[in-house]
Amino acid sequence: MDTLTPILLFLAGVALRLGIPLLLTALVVIALRRLDARWQKEAELERSLLVKDEAPCWKEQGLSVDEINAKAAESGKPCWQTHRLSNGYLREACLECEIFLTAPVPEPKPVVSHA
Repeated sequence: MDTLTPILLFLAGVALRLGIPLLLTALVVIALRRLDARWQKEAELERSLLVKDEAPCWKEQGLSVDEINAKAAESGKPCWQTHRLSNGYLREACLECEIFLTAPVPEPKPVVSHA
């Protein structure tokens, strides 16, 4: 009976020494997996909002430069902004398009300081 108590205490100590770190590690892994799953859903939502490259280019539709400018004024954005690729990059065709190349460079707004 006297030898049983130290053996049980030793086994309980080993179980605590190994069990608590394993339990904490498992909890951290579970929390990180949930966080990753949430971030994956957010990224998928953002990616779905960016997908606009299914719409054909206005120039490929046969619109004239004046019609393209009218559509850009109507939408508030130039055609190369509304027809970006799903990763946010401009299309190769837009970089070589005469409408993109001849577009005026936007002027920065002046900074007004309140003294």
